[in-house]
Amino acid sequence: MEAILQKNQFLKALTHVQNVVERRNTIPILANILIIAEGVGLKLIATDLDIELIEEIDAKIEKGGSLTAPAHLVYDIIRKLPDSSEITLSKDDNQDHLTIRSGKSNFKLQTLPRTDFPEISDTEFSHGFTIVSGELYRLIEKTRFAISNEETRYYLNGIYFHESKPTDEDKYSTLRTVSTDGHRLAQAELTLPEGALGMPGIIIPRKTIAELQKLTLENDGDVEVKISENKLKFVFNSIEVTSKVIDGTFPDYQRVIPFQNDKIMSVKTSILTNAVDRVATLSSERGRAIKLSLKDNSLTLSVTSPEAGTAIEEISVDFKGDDFEIGFNSKYLLDILSQLSGDSVKLLFSEPNSPCLVLDPSDEATLYVLMPMRV
Repeated sequence: MEAILQKNQFLKALTHVQNVVERRNTIPILANILIIAEGVGLKLIATDLDIELIEEIDAKIEKGGSLTAPAHLVYDIIRKLPDSSEITLSKDDNQDHLTIRSGKSNFKLQTLPRTDFPEISDTEFSHGFTIVSGELYRLIEKTRFAISNEETRYYLNGIYFHESKPTDEDKYSTLRTVSTDGHRLAQAELTLPEGALGMPGIIIPRKTIAELQKLTLENDGDVEVKISENKLKFVFNSIEVTSKVIDGTFPDYQRVIPFQNDKIMSVKTSILTNAVDRVATLSSERGRAIKLSLKDNSLTLSVTSPEAGTAIEEISVDFKGDDFEIGFNSKYLLDILSQLSGDSVKLLFSEPNSPCLVLDPSDEATLYVLMPMRV
């Protein structure tokens, strides 16, 4: 095998594939990427057995062939070469190492047989549709922060990607993403793309979500999505991401969304965010508790810490009704406020021990639920 290519394009592709490769592997071949030289370019493949990323890049192929090489070593070598370098990759048929040449630099890396490299088997996908990259990014970005880190409830360790059917006849089905860790819930949606009708609801794992978020930021245009009961594939221009889905049942999240909450507070997002951030300075690392006390057009935020002291701040809000108090984890509240696009936010309450509904008036396609805590 022999291929000649430019550093910048090679490095960008290596950045993508090496992200999939775990730093520590009990299976040696999983520390490698598969490099295939054929036609007019190189194909780079990486997998951890749960997610597979394939990227094709242009190259001058002097001799076709394939090999596997240590992902992070190759990445580090190419990263340290001068910008705009021309790189030659080669491997003789009777050798077991990859040679990387650029200018006066020469590296030889051990390889492992291509036959040892696992590839996620092809799957028959039951549904396929196209979505704009920016819309996919939005669905992910608005919900990924609420993914649970609790491994015992593994079915919450991802984003629920599914078709939501309307309850009202005058509304349309939507493509919806939902995540929750039991303390907060995030939901985003958009009009159901053609081809997604009847798609199975799947839970996309956290690692796949992280890779998709990066790729949607880098790639404009359309993304092709293919879905089956246990796998899904996203195709961006020259990149394919295939992933297993989490084998579990996502909870009936709609039961916990408190649409009937009737105590409504409206305030400028920046004013509330800054006030919560200031007062929470004194909250303990463990609980991060903050109390909200409401009365006519006034909100008082307070923290009492036996170790640090007390903090109180009052801000003007739009609120009419009986006096009301509720406690929240300040970090969870700030996480939600950071997702809002508009200038103002609505918090809808019911009882001090009932969940709060958080709405962005400028974005009706998102909503958030925050569970209260005792303060």
